[in-house]
Amino acid sequence: MAFCHLVGLCTDRSIRLPRAALAGFAWTAAALAAHAQTTTPPPATQRVVVTGNPLGSNEIAVPVSVLGGDALVLRRGSTLADTLDGLPGVSSTWFGPNANRPIVRGLDGDRVRILGNAGASIDASSLSFDHAVPLDPLIVERIEVLRGPGALLYGSAVGGVVNALDNRIPAQPLTGTSGIADLRLGGAAGERGGAALVETGSGPFALHADVFGRRTSDLRVPRYTPLEGDEPLDPTERVRNSASSTQGGALGGSFFFGPGQRSRVGLSVDRFDSDYGVVAEEDITIEMQRDRLSLATELNDLPGLLPRVSAHLNRSLYEHQEIEGSGEVGTVFSSAGSELRIEAQHRPLGPWRGALGLQWEDVDFSALGEEAFVPSTQTRRAALFAVEEMTWSGGTLSAGLRLERVRVASAGDGDATPGEEGQFGDPAQRRFSLRSASLGHVRPLSARWSLSGSLSVSERAPTSFELFANGVHAATGVFELGDPSLRKERSTNLDLGLTWRDGPSHWRLGVFNNRFSNFISLDTRGEVVEEEGEEGGIESFPLYQFLPVKARLYGVEIDGRQRLLTTPWTLDLTAKLDVTRGRNLDTDEPLPRIAPMRLLVGLDAASGPWLGRVEFSHAARQGRVAAFDAPTEGYTLVNLSVSRRLGDGGALWFLRLDNLTDRLAYSASTIQTVRSLAPRPGRSLKTGLRVAF
Repeated sequence: MAFCHLVGLCTDRSIRLPRAALAGFAWTAAALAAHAQTTTPPPATQRVVVTGNPLGSNEIAVPVSVLGGDALVLRRGSTLADTLDGLPGVSSTWFGPNANRPIVRGLDGDRVRILGNAGASIDASSLSFDHAVPLDPLIVERIEVLRGPGALLYGSAVGGVVNALDNRIPAQPLTGTSGIADLRLGGAAGERGGAALVETGSGPFALHADVFGRRTSDLRVPRYTPLEGDEPLDPTERVRNSASSTQGGALGGSFFFGPGQRSRVGLSVDRFDSDYGVVAEEDITIEMQRDRLSLATELNDLPGLLPRVSAHLNRSLYEHQEIEGSGEVGTVFSSAGSELRIEAQHRPLGPWRGALGLQWEDVDFSALGEEAFVPSTQTRRAALFAVEEMTWSGGTLSAGLRLERVRVASAGDGDATPGEEGQFGDPAQRRFSLRSASLGHVRPLSARWSLSGSLSVSERAPTSFELFANGVHAATGVFELGDPSLRKERSTNLDLGLTWRDGPSHWRLGVFNNRFSNFISLDTRGEVVEEEGEEGGIESFPLYQFLPVKARLYGVEIDGRQRLLTTPWTLDLTAKLDVTRGRNLDTDEPLPRIAPMRLLVGLDAASGPWLGRVEFSHAARQGRVAAFDAPTEGYTLVNLSVSRRLGDGGALWFLRLDNLTDRLAYSASTIQTVRSLAPRPGRSLKTGLRVAF
């Protein structure tokens, strides 16, 4: 049923694309077919970083972290943010173990773009802290995190870009059959999870299929006393209502053609289902599903000015229902959206080589039910972008430009029950013209040292909920109020980095300063709103408003690896330090939900097929909080792990002991009304086996 819904054969939940989008994709596919036989391809270029790097440069000015291979296998958590938490500048919203979205350099929500194979993840995760990202790390092969607003190819990514890469549309021809099976057991949530994928190919055809599933129990934590509002609950060792069940899968294929079979056209369809509890309410669960259809086409070595053209078209249907304890459906959130991206590299123009493209997004969102706090909206985006690069005696200079138009329209009270008074007023519409630009430079200082820097100006349109929210957000226990008159957000970011490499050893020191002339902050001034309760009477809720303020975020990031011993076994020291400071310049108060200073030190010992690691992770006390927030105490966690390659190296087994001392810890980046309900995981033992064949 998922496939027929996506392609429009079953119900009215079908793909409806403007003719311009279909024409653009068809033109690209036709160009691929017409020019597939024209030239002989040069040797393939190995790309170290894919995201934000369309020219395949070995060095880029924007700071980036990459997780793949064994490192990703050993770090995988139950969510994308859990997997990435602890990377330089990356924290998480931590709304319990299921709803958990990455925060990059203190910025969350729509300022951090979550991508799958460079395509937007059309969902509701940026709307609310209790909404999960519909992506399971079990089937991801590689994750790239770009910190800062340098990735102009993907939209208003003021905070950064997180791109989860898989091979659901095979990127290279395949010969024979191969696969991977992954099994995981244990952890603080009692995980029982696994995934399997099979890929096969012959001649010009390649196929991919994968399935995954995961079940967890309520998260086990050190004994604590939860606070619901100001009321203490009974002491417990479990985070209430935090169990989950997730499953899904995908089927995809590619057809390769042209000289060297370097051209391709491919398609994939996938489904993600997840049922999980909302920790803020003990009897509310969310049933969520996301169906997606993806098309990709690519050709290298075209004649003329544009030797490489690629196009990606994604259509997503997302829905989640909030189920009451009685079994009744409360609020239903739905998104139906499409995205088209066309990129083309041009031949060198003098010393410059570059890429240009267009991006189009069309998203219809609705929230229906008694607890809906935002109206139905339509968001349309159209953008042109270009990235240019020049190599000279002083290094590599890069420049980027993005021009974007955004329209956000609200249905107002169009969803209100006939005869009842609505809460969102008359329909409204806002239009925004955005301009973003970046300039970067990478300068080698010697064979081991290099200096990089980037300067960017970014603009972001307010989201539909920042503009039109007006109601009690039950998941967080607050009343959220938008502002339909909000102007576009504008920031200027300076990023400097110093890198040293020597064989297996490498270190990077980075500093950044991001200044906002108009920052849209979800904050409280201590006011309350009184609403009629479900069982009669009056309930009071803290008022959180989306307010335009002047703001500044700045910080330091250090990470690296140092080889200490080489024989008879290797010993490496790894370390990461990040400090982010955020300040509301209008009130001279700290911005909310900023992670404190964090330090991670690890020792990795390897001998033959064995690898062992001991890790100390420290988060300082976060006392830099706004007037109506509360400080978060610091903590130090000790984690141990051991892994072994089995057989001829095609299998990897691991055993991981997290939070050895069973330390009670809270996340400073969690919204205050939920922080005391959802501590970090307690002591746990987890094992897993990954087999490749």
